[in-house]
Amino acid sequence: MCRTFALAIALGTLALGEEPAWVPLSGDVGLSAFRPPTAAWFDAGGAALDPKNPRKLVGTEGRGTLVNGPTGLTTNIVTKESFGDVEFRGEFLVPKGSNAGVKLMGLYEIQILDSYGKTRATASDCGGIYPRAELLPKYHHIDEGYPPKLNACRPPGEWQSLEITFRAPRFDEAGKKVADAEFVKVVLNGQVVHEGRKVPCPTGHAYRQKEVARGPILLQADHGPVAFRGLKVRAL
Repeated sequence: MCRTFALAIALGTLALGEEPAWVPLSGDVGLSAFRPPTAAWFDAGGAALDPKNPRKLVGTEGRGTLVNGPTGLTTNIVTKESFGDVEFRGEFLVPKGSNAGVKLMGLYEIQILDSYGKTRATASDCGGIYPRAELLPKYHHIDEGYPPKLNACRPPGEWQSLEITFRAPRFDEAGKKVADAEFVKVVLNGQVVHEGRKVPCPTGHAYRQKEVARGPILLQADHGPVAFRGLKVRAL
């Protein structure tokens, strides 16, 4: 089998009307779906709150769960493959007060945060489309982003499900953008938190970065402990 054809199958390219295939990003593949270096990330059998500190996680022996290091502060990781229109599914677990995220194309973030119990969720809370921000002179938001429709966040230490259907921005032959990126649907713990939400630019402090037709999926790991399992994607 030629390399091009094999890659097409791996990315879930449609063939003869079949459903696109799901590509695993965790499980038996370990960390192999992500570009090295993966720094302190490790593959564990599971993850749970540290009994000595509810703000940390501990991993258990085995494989299938990706944990961002023993301290919960390490390098963000990005997939080796790039995607355009894509469907992403998986589960995450955070301890008390932790902060992480999933960035489609490395640019458009769905926030992961311990937001359990908040009566009014903002775009900075779990399931939000993160606001634009400036790093200097001190990190601050410059807009309100797009809050989730409701706070569907579970308590820290519980596994939570996340499903994202994402449409990449469109460009004409000259490279001019003709359609914004869109979160077609985002489902957090079985609750629809976004639907048909177009985003005119990247989120966070990446908002000035050039938009492209394809990009990797990024898992944020430099803001606090987080674990992921059951991660998979398929091209649409």
